[in-house]
Amino acid sequence: MASSIEPPLKGVRVVELTHTILGPSCGMILADLGAEVIKVEPVDGDRTRKLRGFGAGFFGYFNRNKKSLALDADSPEGRKVLEKLLKSADVLIENFAPGSMGKRGLGPEHLEKINPRLIYCALKGFLPGPYEKRPALDEVVQMMGGLAYMTGPSGRPLRAGTSVVDIMGGMFGAFGTVLALKQRDRTGKGGLVESALFESVVFLMGQHLAITAMNGAPPPPMPERVSSWAVYEVFNTADGQQVFIGITSDGQWKRFCEFFKQDDLAADPKLATNNLRIEARPWLVPKVAEVFKRHTKDQLEQLCLEADISFAPIARPQDLFDHPHLLANGSLAPTTLPGGVQTRLPLLPFQMFGWRPPLVSNPPEIGQHNDEVLAEIGYDAAGIASLKATGTLGPKG
Repeated sequence: MASSIEPPLKGVRVVELTHTILGPSCGMILADLGAEVIKVEPVDGDRTRKLRGFGAGFFGYFNRNKKSLALDADSPEGRKVLEKLLKSADVLIENFAPGSMGKRGLGPEHLEKINPRLIYCALKGFLPGPYEKRPALDEVVQMMGGLAYMTGPSGRPLRAGTSVVDIMGGMFGAFGTVLALKQRDRTGKGGLVESALFESVVFLMGQHLAITAMNGAPPPPMPERVSSWAVYEVFNTADGQQVFIGITSDGQWKRFCEFFKQDDLAADPKLATNNLRIEARPWLVPKVAEVFKRHTKDQLEQLCLEADISFAPIARPQDLFDHPHLLANGSLAPTTLPGGVQTRLPLLPFQMFGWRPPLVSNPPEIGQHNDEVLAEIGYDAAGIASLKATGTLGPKG
């Protein structure tokens, strides 16, 4: 089967009025799938361009494959530009505070009059209901939705180590948008798509709700959980490293005993099944830990490979830059970040008919595509020059 196909969203124009991660991640997914995503940012640039600390990578990662139009969208001339752009668009993405787009005359009911075929993707903290006007952040809903409680030990709620809910909310927004485009093909009419942070984290909590219903009691936080597997944790190695090892079947247990030469454990009838081994965990896990600690990390990895036992070294994010599997299958795309920084960043984690959504263009400089976008919606050179002269366009015009 061919490894290269026409991008599935080729020909779809998306106008992105977003910031931070929730909205830009939605736009990035649509852009990676071939949509023309026009990021409308203020004349001095999206505020995440200037973030430092934990947010320093936000803009560079979540805005690849997009065009930048730096526009004062609240000025009279800028508003005319934006409305002309929206008339030509298939999709609008926005993740501003509840009600703010409506106050600007850019809510779904306003834009339906301008473009009845427009798919309006609103990304918020909450879906409609009593909380829908509340402000929200990724960390806020992790606390509110139980994810932070389940991640840290008792009394120490801990957010996940990445912006998992922002990204998931953006992913569901993109998923809903693609479905809405398909629906529009049937009806000829656009409409509203909504995705929200709180409901996304509640979706993640579904397995714990099911556990509560099945067991008649809520599960403890993950660090204190009773594992479904007898051997399923992080072990220390002879060279001071750590490796996670999971022995999740009776077959794996037999292979562990064989490859690690544990004949006494293999012969013990109290360890014949996983459920019996769970009962034996208080003395079994320390004994298994002793076995593993006799080996270096590399030796453990090799033995686990030979025994077909699940394992993983404890990696840090920076270790992924040189991960042999990712380098071999092209999962990390060479990327130039704003300011000229060269790096490798992850592509979308799926293939379709052998096609992997590629990096087509690096994250844009402020207003990099002003002239191109304006020409596409009917502005001639004189009109563009006039917009520049009035300050309606940003610095790259």
